[in-house]
Amino acid sequence: MQGEYDRPNQPAFKAILSQHDSGPDDEIPRLRAEVARLREQLATTERIYAHFVPQQLLQFLAIKNIRDIRLGLQTEKRMTVLFSDIRDFTSLSELMTPQENFNFLNSFLSQMEPVIALHRGVIDKYIGDAIMALFPTTPDDAVLGALGMLERLDAYNHGRARAGYLPMRIGIGVNTGFVMMGTVGGSGRMDGTVISDAVNVSSRLEQLTKLYSVPLLISEHTLHCLENADRYQIRFLDRLRLKGKHEPQSVYEVYDCDPLPLRQAKARTQRRYEEALACYHLRDIPQARSRLLECLAEAPGDIPARIYLDRCDEYMRTGHYENAGDSVLDPPWLDEFNSGLGEIDTHHRSMLGQIGNIATSIRDGRCQRLEGIFDALRQQAGERFEVEETLMQESGYPFLPEHVQQHRRFMDNLDALRVRVDAGDEDLLYLAFQTKLTLSDWLINHSLKFDRHLVQFLRQKE
Repeated sequence: MQGEYDRPNQPAFKAILSQHDSGPDDEIPRLRAEVARLREQLATTERIYAHFVPQQLLQFLAIKNIRDIRLGLQTEKRMTVLFSDIRDFTSLSELMTPQENFNFLNSFLSQMEPVIALHRGVIDKYIGDAIMALFPTTPDDAVLGALGMLERLDAYNHGRARAGYLPMRIGIGVNTGFVMMGTVGGSGRMDGTVISDAVNVSSRLEQLTKLYSVPLLISEHTLHCLENADRYQIRFLDRLRLKGKHEPQSVYEVYDCDPLPLRQAKARTQRRYEEALACYHLRDIPQARSRLLECLAEAPGDIPARIYLDRCDEYMRTGHYENAGDSVLDPPWLDEFNSGLGEIDTHHRSMLGQIGNIATSIRDGRCQRLEGIFDALRQQAGERFEVEETLMQESGYPFLPEHVQQHRRFMDNLDALRVRVDAGDEDLLYLAFQTKLTLSDWLINHSLKFDRHLVQFLRQKE
């Protein structure tokens, strides 16, 4: 850390040192002591600066010296954003004095900070009892960091219990996307910040943990960017039209840190649970209700399953269907999905039509006619992705590796679905819904996020 901020004032040092040329010999020890004091003062100032301006932020902005910070500096990165918040903090704080509030917050935050740092995360800011952290390397760092925070909280709560305090709960939302980092403010006050739709989504996911009574939610963007999603215990939770978003987003629960009995029960019932949710979202409410009852018989503490059962019962009583997402297996290509480059959009429209054909054929039990469609879709996707990757390479697009990773994920999802269809041993409605989540939704969101970003880059170069 030392050396990244202001260097000593060279004229001042020279003035001090020059005095010993004409001074008595006993002045030399005093001058050396003064130089040592100034160096220690500078080192202390650097350390204090680092508490308010993280060195990583300077590195992101390619700043070597804090004196070089100025208003309007900015850079674009793909990052994973984590939001966490203490549950019922207002109620807790009302029982404490102001000093006790600060002691409580600092005690909790000091537990979380090293966990985030251990997983290569950077705390962007504390917002009261909330934490916003950035993970610049991989989304896996963010998910592992979130799980580490929940593990540390569990140990922290054991200590609180021994001291006679009630346990704390937190909610965490994680989302991946492009962010703009930079400095904002005015002539008298400036701050480093991150501005992005990805930040807004992660904050809203954190808020949704309250609704579903789960500690950790991730977006479909984060799920699709994980190096190996199978290493975590992840299950589909809902399709929601988040505030400010037009296209429904899929939300996923990560339950690795649930209490062991509940975690084991969720793992045993996960297939039935996800089949139930597929039935619900495709409006087969009786089948959804039947499977949910089976899940709750084995996992009575599964709050999301109970929420869905209540939705089914509400539908049976009143006909009201609670779902902010959509239940269409073959969605049409809309102009709002366009990336802005006609050639890309034409191919995506064709691909979405083929995926919709696959999904409806699976639902209707016409799987025997899918071999040719799978072959055609794979060939078209492979050729299209190769053209795009060549374009990105020739234009010097800075996010080529991330874009290529997404292309590979689509091909992997397509191949995995084909194997499952050929095996013929899974619920057809569930497989059709999986086609929508892993292929249709991927394609729409890829165009809205990655391809649109690529097109904007190409236009800026013109």
